[in-house]
Amino acid sequence: MTNVSGGTKRRVVEHLQTVSSATAPDLARLMGVSDAAMRQHLEQLEADGVVRRDTGDHPPDARHRGRPAMRWTLDRDGSPSIVDVFPTAFPDRHDDLAVDLLLAIRTELGSEALERVLARRGEQQATNYRETIGGGPLIERVTNLARQRDLEGYRAEASSCDDGSVILTEHHCAISDAARSCASLCESELVVFRSALGVGVSIERTRHAMSGDGRCSYRIAPVD
Repeated sequence: MTNVSGGTKRRVVEHLQTVSSATAPDLARLMGVSDAAMRQHLEQLEADGVVRRDTGDHPPDARHRGRPAMRWTLDRDGSPSIVDVFPTAFPDRHDDLAVDLLLAIRTELGSEALERVLARRGEQQATNYRETIGGGPLIERVTNLARQRDLEGYRAEASSCDDGSVILTEHHCAISDAARSCASLCESELVVFRSALGVGVSIERTRHAMSGDGRCSYRIAPVD
């Protein structure tokens, strides 16, 4: 994977966002590196699915004899997004958008409408989790849930206790900005977990990031 601290690669991507395509020599001159170094940068970006060779028809370059020089363009259909490759270089405004939408729903439609929206989101989320965690023993289900939450950015882990309960800990809140503006989001998390894990378990939040604990922890125990 491309080194996200690579300033030259990032500047190449930034430039290709503003032009349809460019040759390696042109990019090398803009970035102040050798042609060979630029080709290495482009080949690495190509391997990561960020840029591709432009196979379209281009007029011959008067500076070069023979075939037109190879041109490069962003691979907008590639699997990784530019933000994924260079997360610190391109600001992500999803949190701001989520907060604005929550406030707009509450202002325009009222608190009850916001609660219905959150409930509908929770139902869909719980359905997706049920498909992921399966129906095995409690520790297995919670471990699968933690694995899915970890993929969503919560830095989650599950650990078993001597009394048969399982602790689900999330070291990072992936929706912290939205949760600060809408306390109901935190409460809906509990509802989602209960629905996803099914009957026969009790869930208690023992630590709460929004209350100053630095993380969220849940004690999940079997019940008769």
